[in-house]
Amino acid sequence: MSDEQEKAGLPRNVKLLGLASLVNDIASEMIYPMIPVFLIGVLGGNRVQLGLIEGAADSVASLLKLWSGGRSDRVGRRKGFVVSGYLLATVARGLLGMVTLPWQLFMIRVGDRVGKGIRTSPRDAMIADSTAPGMRGRAFGFHRAMDHLGAAIGPVLAAVFLWAWPGRLRELFLLAVVPGIVVVGLLTLGLREPGTSATSREPFRMTLVPFGRDFRRLLFALVVFTLGNASDAFLLVRAGELGVPEFQLPILWCVFHVAKSAGSMVAGRASDRLGTRPLILAGWAVYALIYLAFAMATAVWQVWALFLGYSLFYALTEPAEKAMVAELVGGERKGLAFGWYNLSIGVAALPSSLIFGILYQMLGAWAAFGFGACMAVAAALILPTGENRNPRPGEEPEPAGSTVLRN
Repeated sequence: MSDEQEKAGLPRNVKLLGLASLVNDIASEMIYPMIPVFLIGVLGGNRVQLGLIEGAADSVASLLKLWSGGRSDRVGRRKGFVVSGYLLATVARGLLGMVTLPWQLFMIRVGDRVGKGIRTSPRDAMIADSTAPGMRGRAFGFHRAMDHLGAAIGPVLAAVFLWAWPGRLRELFLLAVVPGIVVVGLLTLGLREPGTSATSREPFRMTLVPFGRDFRRLLFALVVFTLGNASDAFLLVRAGELGVPEFQLPILWCVFHVAKSAGSMVAGRASDRLGTRPLILAGWAVYALIYLAFAMATAVWQVWALFLGYSLFYALTEPAEKAMVAELVGGERKGLAFGWYNLSIGVAALPSSLIFGILYQMLGAWAAFGFGACMAVAAALILPTGENRNPRPGEEPEPAGSTVLRN
């Protein structure tokens, strides 16, 4: 990243999408830490059902991320996908307070993730479209930081609510609709289409044909890693087993996301200077060590320390992975590329959470967390070097200093 880019401010769209993620995650993270408690304690579900619900929801979202990303390339517009995705998620949260059976929770969680699937790839492509290549790590780091900051505020609000009104989970879920409405209004009025969201000249096809060998290898590495990366809801289950009281779970989740937010800002800038691959490898190494430590933990204080360590994994990998995707693909296919990125993660989400849930239920924490650590090591051996990007014949590389929307 050049000195001029270092001094330049982030584009308007990046700031606005970061603010939207902050507010939206206030809503979603008021709910998420309490889903395991609600399912197991209120609806009478179990860990295997938790794995099925979270895995299926993430998998459905990822399939839609592929479609919405490619489709936004084809039509040359991304704003409608982003706004409608946030709107659908807001409606789903409003229905969550009416759930009485585990299968109903399954349907609502899937509906919420459908909204996420519609908006995520077009949103990531919009960030890349709006930002110069030399500062994309910074842009994605900022976006993830805002996302995690909202995820820190949400649990605090949930903790205050449950302290004042113990056990009123359904009312808490209904309250989470309000921030979602704010997000929809904010994006409808303020978001702009980047000037280079050019309509793809090719027919819309959900295919890997346009992409080079390194991009495909990145996707394979992500699938392998994700097979061992189950829903973080299981970490909350583990925290409860080790003695963290129910009323402290939202606070634990808050501290976790504050650490992720601060780390993402720093690590995003570092990926622009050091490269994306070293940060991803470091993040996966941290993940393997922390998962083994979760299996060995015996005390409450260790849970708090491990959640802080786990936040480093997210900070190192999230901005770097997305910046690597943008590095490896052509300018007109960012939406489709981010669709494949998200699909690769999501296609392994259902089996990973099911495998983890079954191992956890049948064999205990060592088997489940140990499996996750082993898959992280395997993925690190597959990660591409970034030297063989193989652009499609006739495609011009993206100008290193290009940017689209600066104001």
